[in-house]
Amino acid sequence: MEHRITVCTSCRHKGTECRPGYELIERLRQAIAAAGDSVPEDFEISGVACMAGCDRPCTVAYHGTKKATYLFGDIDPNTDVDDLVAFARQYAYLHDGWCTSVDRPGKLRTATLARVPAALMVIEETEARAS
Repeated sequence: MEHRITVCTSCRHKGTECRPGYELIERLRQAIAAAGDSVPEDFEISGVACMAGCDRPCTVAYHGTKKATYLFGDIDPNTDVDDLVAFARQYAYLHDGWCTSVDRPGKLRTATLARVPAALMVIEETEARAS
C-alpha cells in the first residue's frame, strides 16, 4: 500500500510573503525519518502548488491507496509536526483510512478541512452493460 503526504507550497500568511509549506515539507521529512520503524517507509512527502486552502495556511493532505483522503488546514511547521507524524503512524494502519475527529492526534482533531471517501471505480463487463 502506498501513502502520501502532500503539502501546499503556495499558502502564505495574509499580508506576508512567508510560504510555510516549504519549511513544513523539510521538517516533516526529517521527523518521519527520525520516527524510524514506527512510521511505515512507504510515506512519500511532496509539495503541490495549491490545494485551495488559502484562508487556512498551511494545508496538508494524507492520501492512501483505497483510503479516505484527509485535508488539514492551519498547520504550523513550528508546532504541529509531531501531530502530523502521529497521524501518519495512525493512518498507515487504518484499513480504509476512516477515523473520527476524536481519534486524530492533537490539533488535527479541529484542523480538518475535509475527509474525502476513497474513490472505488467499478468497471462493468461489456456484456453486462448490453443486457
